[in-house]
Amino acid sequence: MTTPDVPAVLAAGALSPLGGTDLVVLLLQVGVLLTAAHGLGRLALRVGLPALVGELSAGVLLGPTVLGHAAPAVTGWLFPSDPGQTRLLDAVTQIGLLLLVGVTGAQFDAGFLRRRGATATRVSLAGLLVPLGFGMAAGYLVPGELLAEPGRRHLFAFFLGVALCVTALPVIAKTLAELDLLHRDVGQLVITAAFFDDAVGWLLLAVVSAVAVGGAGGQVAATALYAALFLATALLLRRPLARYATRTRSGERAAGSTLTIAVALVLLYAAGSAAIGMEALFGAFVAGATVLSRVAPSRLAPLRTVVMSFFAPLFLAGIGLHMDLTLLADPTVAATAAGVLAVAVLGKFAGAYLGARASRLGHWEGVALGAGMNARGMIEVVIALAGLRLGVLTTAAFTCIVLVAVVTSVIAPPLLRRSARRIGVGDEERERERRFTGWAHPADGEPPPAPAESRRIAAGSY
Repeated sequence: MTTPDVPAVLAAGALSPLGGTDLVVLLLQVGVLLTAAHGLGRLALRVGLPALVGELSAGVLLGPTVLGHAAPAVTGWLFPSDPGQTRLLDAVTQIGLLLLVGVTGAQFDAGFLRRRGATATRVSLAGLLVPLGFGMAAGYLVPGELLAEPGRRHLFAFFLGVALCVTALPVIAKTLAELDLLHRDVGQLVITAAFFDDAVGWLLLAVVSAVAVGGAGGQVAATALYAALFLATALLLRRPLARYATRTRSGERAAGSTLTIAVALVLLYAAGSAAIGMEALFGAFVAGATVLSRVAPSRLAPLRTVVMSFFAPLFLAGIGLHMDLTLLADPTVAATAAGVLAVAVLGKFAGAYLGARASRLGHWEGVALGAGMNARGMIEVVIALAGLRLGVLTTAAFTCIVLVAVVTSVIAPPLLRRSARRIGVGDEERERERRFTGWAHPADGEPPPAPAESRRIAAGSY
């Protein structure tokens, strides 16, 4: 019996299978992060906070802020600075992030958008333009020693405005699920406005990138055109793809087939949007909103359970690994971080609130929208990392922006919960809640669990 030939690429040493220390470190990273996120998430629930607060804290404790100073040798081995090792963990969390956004898109109510499209547009535009303007103004006040290139302050100001105008769709998705607000009108408005704000934000980031590297605006215009074609194609394919995903009969094999197709569509749509210059999250949400939203929730419930209980905590814990809050010991950095945080919170809250009031929504609905859209999360971290790569940000400025991402993600849930309690529940919301109960049980034909149990399962609290 002969041994099969080794592929030429392996024989040449250009590529080697994952194994040895690299594999051990990756498995330990995932296991340690997930354990810490789960434990701190349960602790947060015990003290009346959303689980994501504890999950975010897990990364801060295990990252350079705490463990990195208390036991640098441990951190250096468990979370090495080697780019290859870092990308392995990033790849795992990125797939989970795409699936989280895809599942969120699957709970998007297209009928609500048709009925309340004007309201969503006003909230989205105000929630985008006001913080963009606030951020750009703040960029001209940041001390010069925090700028990578003081002579290009205008570029830094534009970048800061873009960073502060985005909203973290994945963090909002988990927050709304934990608070049982995805079926509420305010939850649908937050999801819709966040989606459009992030889409425009990525286009603006493309503008910043073009200016930073001396590129022309033609590529930005081309990206916008490709994005429009991408959306048009997705709308044309939504019905045949949904039929293909659900054409098998009910049962365990059918549910497994549907999940395979759903995951494949999310990843393929994400790859398509990344190929045209947009963020991959854009495509993942489009896949969920156009195709998966037409699939029975009971068939996608197992996917949601895995995403909310495994991938979401892992991704949230990973945010803290990008931070070193010890840099805030510098008074200049601390003062700048506090100022940028205040501008970020005030700008996004004011924009969303004004958009809500302009649409004749009530005071508490405006407060809820302002609170929900304030969460920046991993989206802002990704933008901050892009700023470092482009040479627009220094390490200190990067820390200020990432601090905004973490703090806004922490303060958004309690504010959103308190304001939502003061908003009445309508018949349409009750009907949407009834439809969404299918997310809590995995097989067709099973009776839905009790309401309290459904909420815990849907929030990933088990």
